[in-house]
Amino acid sequence: MLSSSQFRLHLIVFLWGFTAILGKLIEVDAMVLVFYRTLLACGFLYFFIRFIKKQSLAVRKKTLLQLLAIGGVLGFHWLAFFTSIKIANVSIALSCLSLVTLFVSIIEPIVFKRKIDMVELIIGLVIVACISLIFNTEIQHKEGIIYGIICAFLGAIFTTLNGKMFGKASSENVIFYEMLGGWGIVALFMLFAGDITTVAQLDTYNTVLLLVLASLFTAYPMLESIKLMEYISPFTLALTVNLEPVYGIILAFFIFGQSEHMSPIFYIASLVMILAIVVNGIIKARRKKQ
Repeated sequence: MLSSSQFRLHLIVFLWGFTAILGKLIEVDAMVLVFYRTLLACGFLYFFIRFIKKQSLAVRKKTLLQLLAIGGVLGFHWLAFFTSIKIANVSIALSCLSLVTLFVSIIEPIVFKRKIDMVELIIGLVIVACISLIFNTEIQHKEGIIYGIICAFLGAIFTTLNGKMFGKASSENVIFYEMLGGWGIVALFMLFAGDITTVAQLDTYNTVLLLVLASLFTAYPMLESIKLMEYISPFTLALTVNLEPVYGIILAFFIFGQSEHMSPIFYIASLVMILAIVVNGIIKARRKKQ
């Protein structure tokens, strides 16, 4: 039987998994989607911080610039993620997210100046082998896989850099300024590309879905994950988050039907990748106990 905190944890992971479903349902391109997701999430977070928590948004100038820059990485990470969904499908985009583990195993030692963990590297290579198998089997989705790999790489950079910001500001403020940075970089990109006018072309259907995406599927799970850290270990959180692709792929299979039906090799490779990530988490937990 799940405890209250475990249920809440699985709920937010389920919501993160459903984000990919919304990405396919929202009928705007990936750039406009990320523009509104980050902008609206900023609005919800600002309201929560200033009027519910009644907390200041003040941070040191150096910290602010760092958070905005990290948020820019997050913005491009989401842009690559939703582009992968738009040009391929939900299953491809989510399966490629497993590569984050490999990229983190390479990037994190460089940033934190520690030795490369051979277990992480071996598990990462297993994941690469699975992605290669998927690429060769689902060659018709090669462009979507490439964007998925870029998404995973940027996600690993974001995760690693975000770890260096621990304790420099309140968690709520960190999330707010990262969202702001994500919105800012996408807005600048659209401005220089001459696409900024496309943000006004929204109907009621897409407006409602974007509001739901920014609030229930972005701001809420991020804030809830912070609260849950009081009751669960970082290991439990990290391990459970790996279920995001599982939830998303299963949901996509039943919601979108034929467009999400993949070859048996795809599902086998995806399962192996997820199991490899779980094994990595278990090994790390045992090391800490020792």
